Amino acid sequence: MGQLIKHDILVIGSGAAGLTTALHLAPHANVAVLSKGSLTAANTYYAQGGVAAVLDKGDSIEAHITDTLNAGAGLCNEDAVRFTVENGPAAIHWLVEQGVGFTTEMLPDGQEDFHLTKEGGHSHRRVIHAADATGFAISNALIEQVCQHPNVDIFESRVAIDLITSDKLNQKGKNQVVGAYVLNKETGEIDTHRARFVVLASGGASKTYLYTSNPDVATGDGVAMAWRAGCSVANMEFNQFHPTCLYHPDARSFLITEAVRGEGGYLRLPNGERFMHQFDEQGELAPRDIVARAIDHEMKRLGVDCLYLDISHKSPDFIQTHFPTVYEKCLSLGIDITKEAIPIVPAAHYTCGGVVTNKHGESDVDGLYCIGETAFTGLHGANRMASNSLLECLVYAISASKAICGKINTPVTSLDIPQWDESQVTDSDEDVVISHNWDELRRFMWDYVGIVRTDKRLARALHRVELLQREIDEYYSNYKVSNDLIELRNLVLVGELIIRSALQRKESRGLHFTLDYPDQLPIAKDTVLTPV
Repeated sequence: MGQLIKHDILVIGSGAAGLTTALHLAPHANVAVLSKGSLTAANTYYAQGGVAAVLDKGDSIEAHITDTLNAGAGLCNEDAVRFTVENGPAAIHWLVEQGVGFTTEMLPDGQEDFHLTKEGGHSHRRVIHAADATGFAISNALIEQVCQHPNVDIFESRVAIDLITSDKLNQKGKNQVVGAYVLNKETGEIDTHRARFVVLASGGASKTYLYTSNPDVATGDGVAMAWRAGCSVANMEFNQFHPTCLYHPDARSFLITEAVRGEGGYLRLPNGERFMHQFDEQGELAPRDIVARAIDHEMKRLGVDCLYLDISHKSPDFIQTHFPTVYEKCLSLGIDITKEAIPIVPAAHYTCGGVVTNKHGESDVDGLYCIGETAFTGLHGANRMASNSLLECLVYAISASKAICGKINTPVTSLDIPQWDESQVTDSDEDVVISHNWDELRRFMWDYVGIVRTDKRLARALHRVELLQREIDEYYSNYKVSNDLIELRNLVLVGELIIRSALQRKESRGLHFTLDYPDQLPIAKDTVLTPV
């Protein structure tokens, strides 16, 4: 029998979005933070590039807004973009106060200041970073602060199964969240976490695809749970494929930061020829969707397994200073990037769509907030600009925290929450079904719902995902839940949402490119799906 655990606020996820939210709320309420593994089990920890913000006198808020709108291919919500960009510098200063050690440089006047790099789609140097391990630095600083705060309780090795809402409890009135059922991976028991507010900060869904830069935890849990709770989702068809993931049998999910191209790296064919200027006048610094499609096109045209990213024309000292993580990782695999090019392939990297929220992170369900990659704020449009993701996590976490603080003392209806019922299920002796279905899903999503799509491919994918859903629903109803089953159930649901969204978009825009509708429609509209 699991435990009943009560907090004012339950934060599901331990990346930049979740930890920032927890730290801003902790002075005002008691907070629980759930992490699938250790607190480092989040995309933030692996982020290399940095955070985009206007910190240089030669840059401007308007320039950052314009660059973001351009990268978003006409689909960004301009109010969301302005809100995010205007609040960016304050969010960076808050990180510095938390102890994040960003890289600095000496200016010509002898003053020390933060080193800013430039990435694809940016017109100025505005990406603040900690060498090429920015996420590592941010995670460690925030984890240290969270672990020291007396009002934050940390629950590691926990997997949220589903949200508990008043609708699910058959209560009349507006649907509100009251907690979540959570699997304790260490004991195998299902705990009932009760909370007045729940914050979903559980990341994106790139593990839906066979090749991804994301860690194993990126299984779309937040989007799936919010959908089952009654929330609308939007723009799920826009999956960003990072152009440069290291191609090596022993380099699982290792990303080559965009900053390599930002600092002058060249993309090359196997014969050493550069090719990006044939696709875009910005060359290697074109937005990610253009670069990923160009690499995909050339790989298919040539029938090769990978292309190459070359920074070896820079000095060894420059490379080792700017990209120590990439240098060491590649060297451990026998690739000396000071002398040779890096083999790369595109890989699923970021979910631009998500749960529909306002600028305070509020969803369709009262008391349920969604932050970071789980959310759809309108910031990214049809293509996320590099290093705007961590910025979004910080800005919206702070905004959501202020909104929750404004409601923390309002009266709330007390509801009886039943504990998780396992009386009708048994232990599974057929876990091979889970592994087989997981593999099948990720393969047909990669083949049919990848960088280039067609209606025929999408129809095939929809048929297969519906078959998988029926099989998994039956399995879920009859056997005790496990981490793998929970994640598979969520991935299959998110896969369906991606496919249905892609089928609705009868154009090519940003990250959604279809051979059946290669042109862009004159009016840009979001794809919004609502639970029946």
